[in-house]
Amino acid sequence: MREIGMFEAKTHLSALVDEVARGETVIITKRGHPVARLTPPEAPDRGAAVAAVKTLRDLRKRVGWATTEEILQMRNEGRR
Repeated sequence: MREIGMFEAKTHLSALVDEVARGETVIITKRGHPVARLTPPEAPDRGAAVAAVKTLRDLRKRVGWATTEEILQMRNEGRR
């Protein structure tokens, strides 16, 4: 993990973004105190998405009567 001052970070932002794209983390400091962290984005958690879909399918089986359109209608009615 690398620390860099605010002025230098502003001056070399493109290079910092390239470092972060390679997996590095950069801490930006202001007057010696950390104020921001540049990190690579997290990869989507496919397992969590698959689990959420399974949960929704299981719920739909328990409820049984609700179609997608009915669920959306109920959601929209709750917004009024």
